[in-house]
Amino acid sequence: MFSEINEFVSTVLFTVLGYQVTLLELVAVIASATGVWLGTTGKRIMWPWYGLSGVLYGWLFLNYDLYASASLQLVFIAAAVWGWFGWGPQGASSRNLSWTLRVSLISAGTVIWLLITPFLVSLGAAAARPDSFGLVFSVIAQVLMVLQFRENWIAWLVVNIVFVGLYWSQDLKFTSLLYVAFAAIALRGWINWQKLQRTVS
Repeated sequence: MFSEINEFVSTVLFTVLGYQVTLLELVAVIASATGVWLGTTGKRIMWPWYGLSGVLYGWLFLNYDLYASASLQLVFIAAAVWGWFGWGPQGASSRNLSWTLRVSLISAGTVIWLLITPFLVSLGAAAARPDSFGLVFSVIAQVLMVLQFRENWIAWLVVNIVFVGLYWSQDLKFTSLLYVAFAAIALRGWINWQKLQRTVS
């Protein structure tokens, strides 16, 4: 049954410059783009879109042996639930990290990234180094977003740039282009959340 469903969602809908866009990738891109854009506004309605995107992209990445990216989607699904209840009906109220916490998060993230990369290599994961970087620093960015720290957008900017190269190299060109847009959206999120901070302070 699952193989039949997987075959259906792997149906090619259209081709752009020789790249075949499947039903699964298209719907995942739409759900993800909607969730991320809504996130820049600090509105709570972003979280269901995040959850849906996590399910769809987890499925897609497993088909490409991108194990870190696939497991990251579980984090996004959990964050969708946490964020929905954590933000409440009023949405996000932005705040800033201290410099000590910024340095601590970057240092801890780097150590964890270096530790899990060899494990992913041993599993035969594709592009283990950039994929594990994306996993570790996306988790950090996601937690910062749920906790309403504005620095989440800078973390997302860096992660999205890494993902652009990763997904392009793995022939997920439509998704790679989505992450180009995500990098631009991250800058917009940084600006918008600065306004949110002024509003609530």
